[in-house]
Amino acid sequence: MRDVYRGLGVLAAVAAVVAGVIMLLPSRPDEVRARPIAAPSAVPSPSGPTSSPGPAGTVPTESAVPTVSGAVPSAQAGRPTAVPSASGSVGTVPSASAPAGVPTASGSPPSALPSASALMGTLRPTPTPGATLAPGYTAMEAFYADVRIARIPGSIQSVPSSRAPRYVVKDARTGLAVPRLSRPWKVYGPAPFTTRQVLPKQHGAVQRGVLVSCPLPIERQQDWRDTALLAARWTLTLQPKGATIRWIASQSVDRGWVLIYQVKYGKHSSRAAVAVLDGGMAKPGLVFVSVPDTQRKHWGDVQRVASGVRVLG
Repeated sequence: MRDVYRGLGVLAAVAAVVAGVIMLLPSRPDEVRARPIAAPSAVPSPSGPTSSPGPAGTVPTESAVPTVSGAVPSAQAGRPTAVPSASGSVGTVPSASAPAGVPTASGSPPSALPSASALMGTLRPTPTPGATLAPGYTAMEAFYADVRIARIPGSIQSVPSSRAPRYVVKDARTGLAVPRLSRPWKVYGPAPFTTRQVLPKQHGAVQRGVLVSCPLPIERQQDWRDTALLAARWTLTLQPKGATIRWIASQSVDRGWVLIYQVKYGKHSSRAAVAVLDGGMAKPGLVFVSVPDTQRKHWGDVQRVASGVRVLG
């Protein structure tokens, strides 16, 4: 019995030692703590789902987190504030150290950048008086916005008819026959036009009567009337600075349109007319006549030109 009790005592002592050792050991082996965390087998990209995920219980390391472009972020790019979700959608937002002006993952620009409407402008620019065509305007929009040109009356008289001219000046480049006016008008060197007739200069007068023809110097419009209106606007380049237009008569003619109008500049004015006709050439022809008030006794010639110009043939 003595040996039995001695053996039981030894066993109890061994059990106590073993229990103490177990209490001192950690809950997990040291090699588990030392083992590095495994990265997933595939990292989701911003464009959509990826291949099969890594082993259960693992999380991506910091170096595996994608940026907006899908590349590994550099030290200068800053750390993302969120990890992509399991569905593959990217919800990362660059930190304050990320470069300014970079769009977010959704493709929308940062709030600091101006919107497209702010860049392009929501209003058209105000046309500059005297400009041939303001940016963003069609030719006719620029015409109606030109402060130098009076509004066309709702009811405007037709061009009064006159007797047919006895003589004409043939303009081969436009295919038009221009009335040849009687003395004191005389044919003059045409350049830069194709035909030209003038009245003698008066002492102290800046302007004198002139009648010219040339191929249409502006773009033809679908409507002959619109083309004639733009041609009249163009003739302001031949008048003194600050000249304005007031309409007198408008008339549709065979293969074209004719306008008569008053041009005012300072204390003086001129009576003028334009005729735009298709003479069968590459471009329509333009005939322009203008007589200042210092030679007003020849204002009747303006009407004769407007009603007498025709197509050759």
